[in-house]
Amino acid sequence: MSDNQSWNSSGSEEDLEPREEPLHPTGIGEFSGVLSKWTNYIHGWQDRWVVLKNNTLSYYKSQDETEYGCRGSLCLSKAVITPHEFDECRLDISVNDSVWYLRTQDSDHRHQWVESIELHRADSGYGSESSLRRHGSMLSLTSATSGYSATSTSSFKKGHSLREKLAEMETFRDILCRQVDTLQKYFDSCADVSKDELQRDRIVEDDEDDFPNTRSEGDFLHNNNGSKEKLFQSSSPKGINGIDFKGEAITFKATTAGILATLSHCIDLMVKREDSWQKRLDKVDGKRRRIEESYKSTLNELKKKSHFGGPDYEEGPNSLINEDEFFDAVEAALDRQDKIEEQCQTEKTRIQRSSPVPPGDVYSTVGSHRFTDKVEEMVQNHMTYSLQDVGGDANWQLVVEEGEMKVYRREVEENGIVLDPLKATHSVRGVTGHEVCHYFWDTTYRNDWETTVENFNVVETLSENAAIVYQTHKRVWPASQRDVLYLSAMRKVLSSNENDPDTWLVCNFSVDHDEAQLTNRCVRAKINIAMICQTLVSPPEGDKEISRDNILCKITYVANVNPGGWAPASVLRAVAKREYPKFLKRFTSYVQEKTAGKPILF
Repeated sequence: MSDNQSWNSSGSEEDLEPREEPLHPTGIGEFSGVLSKWTNYIHGWQDRWVVLKNNTLSYYKSQDETEYGCRGSLCLSKAVITPHEFDECRLDISVNDSVWYLRTQDSDHRHQWVESIELHRADSGYGSESSLRRHGSMLSLTSATSGYSATSTSSFKKGHSLREKLAEMETFRDILCRQVDTLQKYFDSCADVSKDELQRDRIVEDDEDDFPNTRSEGDFLHNNNGSKEKLFQSSSPKGINGIDFKGEAITFKATTAGILATLSHCIDLMVKREDSWQKRLDKVDGKRRRIEESYKSTLNELKKKSHFGGPDYEEGPNSLINEDEFFDAVEAALDRQDKIEEQCQTEKTRIQRSSPVPPGDVYSTVGSHRFTDKVEEMVQNHMTYSLQDVGGDANWQLVVEEGEMKVYRREVEENGIVLDPLKATHSVRGVTGHEVCHYFWDTTYRNDWETTVENFNVVETLSENAAIVYQTHKRVWPASQRDVLYLSAMRKVLSSNENDPDTWLVCNFSVDHDEAQLTNRCVRAKINIAMICQTLVSPPEGDKEISRDNILCKITYVANVNPGGWAPASVLRAVAKREYPKFLKRFTSYVQEKTAGKPILF
């Protein structure tokens, strides 16, 4: 095979033609928008104006403050962009120990941001593969000019080329053997002809003795027909038969057979050596795969645990905190809040707040507003079901019993979210049902006894006994912060039997309102709560007037709360068991303190 043929076999015309490499678009413009950025446990997710420009990601508090300089920036050259595995709107960007947790409006916006970041990285020279492709083209030309094809090289490594050459040599041997046989036949024929001519010459010499002819200097013999022949020196039989062509042919065949046998032996040795190297390669590959798997596993663990305190370490079905750690963290946070509340409680009691108390007839009517029918329905449901005795119902479990107070719970879960209804009964002396419901419903006194509320406001006043309230609860890490939007209505339900007391009731249930939309900062909880009170009066001795020593308030408190998000069931139930009794004792003590020495409000 010639060099030109080798060139053509190793390099095609496509390899020789210049290739057009795909180029990344240059001059990528600025990309910006509003993203939610995780700040800390106090403030959680906050909206920030984020700008992507010149391979740098910067953020500002708002779009209006861009002229004052950015609050932080990241160079994307060595950044790792990780779309969150479960949250379709979240992406994490990390550079060494610095991590930005970002959330977009939806999954489409996240896809746009990831694409824009990758385009900027590619445009800056990172992540481009054009240099590798050019190097591959040059390598193809080099291999072509060297006269060796990639196919023949790989075939040689696998022993295919030697086997092909062996087959070619076998073909050549067959051809040579046929040629030797042909030549052998030719020389055999030549030897037979020489013997015949020698025999004729001897006969002629015998005849010349009887019939002499005239010779010219012994060089030419004149025949009868006038022609003359040159007289050659006759070859001796020893010269013709001196070379043993048959023996040479046998030797040649044996030699080629020996060459083939040697080549076969070499191939066997190479195959054995290849098997040995293959075993070593398999062993190394197995070790490499194990190391790669270990590296990937370690890398994933580092990604999960490298930044303790991020949004992955708060509540959720994919939280990295186990239930025991979650409960310990919640309990510690609640203890801190209790200590702070104890310090502030003295100052709260010194503040004298008062609000006019509407006449009792106001609470006897439903009122006229757009939620009138809903309020009436909720009141009737609570009067029918909430006052039923739970003693014989096996579904209700007694979880707390402290003196007159008993707390029951029925375990209910839906889609992994704990929705346990809770019911508590209590008896408090010295206060009336009207007074208990008044302090529970009136937002003027809310901050005096409610320790879990961060802030609240009345969104809309529907009537004198109904209002829509929005309130945000204090965050208890690692749980997310909650807010609630509910309608609060206070009612007086007259007894149908003159021997039974009237019933005072405050029902709070979740509603929707345009002025209190959902936010990324809080998880919206759903509630259906009722405080139901009845006043029992014991006759005073003699002609004495009824005093607070003669009155007893029976309280039934029911709560159905949907936390709005996932949290460990054991943690929620443990917190409910701890907090509800504390709330009832704290609130009833507050009412007793506020009404002491004041006229009785029946």
